[in-house]
Amino acid sequence: MTLSTEATLKINKLNLKKAMPTNMSNADRFIRTVIAILMLVLYFSGIITGVLGILLIILSIVFVLTSLVSVCPLYALFGISTCKVKAEK
Repeated sequence: MTLSTEATLKINKLNLKKAMPTNMSNADRFIRTVIAILMLVLYFSGIITGVLGILLIILSIVFVLTSLVSVCPLYALFGISTCKVKAEK
């Protein structure tokens, strides 16, 4: 018996959610994205340069990536979650 592609994708998506539960709310994701954009603007406008500028670029990439996947590794390490708790049925 083989599973359809759609069923396989649903199973994979469920397994991924179990492996990486989200710990960032939408507000948290938005704030991180805005801060990342501001850091990039500061670097590319020449206001901040050198090593600090490169560190800001790296930090902004991390902010964008964590915002896209809704998981912050530091939040997971310290047991923090900004997501609302869903009531179990």
